[in-house]
Amino acid sequence: MPRLGVNVDHVATLRQARGGSEPDPVAAAVLAELAGADGIVVHLREDRRHIQDRDLTLLRQTVKTRLDMEMAADDAMVKIALAVKPHYVTLVPERRQELTTEGGLDVAGHKSRLKRVVDALRNGGIPVSLFIEPDADQIKASRAVGADCIEIHTGRYANAQSEQELETEFLAVVKAAQLAVKLKLGVNAGHGLNYWNIQRLTAISEIEEYNIGHSIVARALLVGLDQAVREMKQLIGRPA
Repeated sequence: MPRLGVNVDHVATLRQARGGSEPDPVAAAVLAELAGADGIVVHLREDRRHIQDRDLTLLRQTVKTRLDMEMAADDAMVKIALAVKPHYVTLVPERRQELTTEGGLDVAGHKSRLKRVVDALRNGGIPVSLFIEPDADQIKASRAVGADCIEIHTGRYANAQSEQELETEFLAVVKAAQLAVKLKLGVNAGHGLNYWNIQRLTAISEIEEYNIGHSIVARALLVGLDQAVREMKQLIGRPA
């Protein structure tokens, strides 16, 4: 059965909107795990717009499953990761003005820099995933720089506006997952996934983990976090 990683960034976003202490993403992570989440995902951004250093430290101490730290591929973040020692790191592109991560890393265009970052993290005992587009060149480059796995950016699939576009993007994810497994890379998927579009992806047996945040937190406002996580777990365990 595929794993479910629950991203609690949006819980922190709500907290930061008022500058107070509620809701606490650490408490949300505890509830998500109790509901069956297989991992907790947080993105520590350069501008600290949602997750704070305090959150990351406490989550490392309290998460019972796996803590995935999303971060930019820069030296400052590497230093933090090596100090906190999350269960693994996902390197993502980061632009200051974006509302959420837009697109995947250009691994093929920045091999030397990314290899240096991947090596530093792996030498520190932290497995590394790369957030990339479902593109053969990017997958091959991810293997070349020493990544342990990839996370396929499913944004184009999630935002497809027609059946034809949906079919094209779905097949792109299928081919990417198959190639990654052939190259002995683990396969995760995430971005824009919700309770409707996730169902078709469950037919792709190569995908080991789905990382989902916004949709689960949004549903939690209506039905509670426990039910929101349980519903998503049930969906990903039921192949289309």
